[in-house]
Amino acid sequence: MVTRTELLVIGAGPYGLSVAALAQERGIGTMVAGRPMDFWREHMPAGMFLRSGPDWHLDAAGIHTLEAFLADRGIEQGAVDPIPVGVFLEYAEWFQDAKKIRPSGRLVESLAKADGRFEAVLDSGERIEADAVAAAPGIARYLNLPDWASSLPPGSAAHTCNLVRFDEMAGARVLIVGGRQSAYEWAALIREHGAARVDIVHRHEVPRFERVSWKFVDPHVAQTIAVPGYWRNLPRDEQAAITRRFWEVGRLTLEYWLTPRLELSGIHRRPGTEVTRAVARASGELEIQLSDSTRLTVDKLVFASGYRADLTAVPYLAGVLGHVRLSNGFPVLDEAFQTSLDGLYVTGFSATQDFGPFFGFVKGSPAAATLVVRDLLSRT
Repeated sequence: MVTRTELLVIGAGPYGLSVAALAQERGIGTMVAGRPMDFWREHMPAGMFLRSGPDWHLDAAGIHTLEAFLADRGIEQGAVDPIPVGVFLEYAEWFQDAKKIRPSGRLVESLAKADGRFEAVLDSGERIEADAVAAAPGIARYLNLPDWASSLPPGSAAHTCNLVRFDEMAGARVLIVGGRQSAYEWAALIREHGAARVDIVHRHEVPRFERVSWKFVDPHVAQTIAVPGYWRNLPRDEQAAITRRFWEVGRLTLEYWLTPRLELSGIHRRPGTEVTRAVARASGELEIQLSDSTRLTVDKLVFASGYRADLTAVPYLAGVLGHVRLSNGFPVLDEAFQTSLDGLYVTGFSATQDFGPFFGFVKGSPAAATLVVRDLLSRT
């Protein structure tokens, strides 16, 4: 069976939903492949909180915003500060219903282009032909792990992305490698679920824990819409200054609401250190040596080591990557998120090299949708 559409959106997370909603509203025939908010549902723990406020949303039209959802449900914004991940998932469902977006729930297994049209094969066997494709690869494909992680036995370690249920941690001794938001939030969650001990190891000093504002991001995202090629045309020193501020707010400063949760006994911070040796014992325990000569025996190792773009790690793109220019694992994009393969757009974290760090967060999704759909309409 072959279905034809003008636009195929691959991925039903924030970026995919934003593009699909605006495309449909502008009269572009659109299909969405993927499971709605799958990464958020499967790779974020139920007890997680968002770092953003209620002004970050999915709607490029500015109507079906998170603030509008809270008002519709009679929820005071102060009652969801910080915002639980479950509230945002409810908002995403409300948004889909309001915009009449119907993701297929099926995953794309392969994508090819011939005779000017794309053909996607779904895991159901269905084939979709499309004039254009907007792909929003999830960051689950982009796990950043230290080289020595591959030497650990299966089951003894996990990236935070793949550790979102913590009941099995009761009574365990856990080592977390990393020192940013996910490291410290996972430490709190793991200890709250009964772990006997949690050690947090990272090379830098302990970050600050303060309330911060992300408002400085707003004008940069607005400029991305207003000025073609805004980010890439900024002088290098301006890019560096903006990136540094983003780093200071998002990485060097962690959320204030973690502070009391990290005061639980059994949580130990080890700044200025790193793992120099990890050996698995027959018992299943891991013997860890740190750079300051400390030795630890742990039951589970958790990598809070972030993500690194690598478009070659996205399986469904294998059939078209030969026509897509890459740089440092990122696709090389034009001013509308289009790759070097005509008609293929890539948004989200994969676009941060050409559009700035803001586009690794929900904040950038309406802007990305605006530029992609604007370009699609210019082609007709």
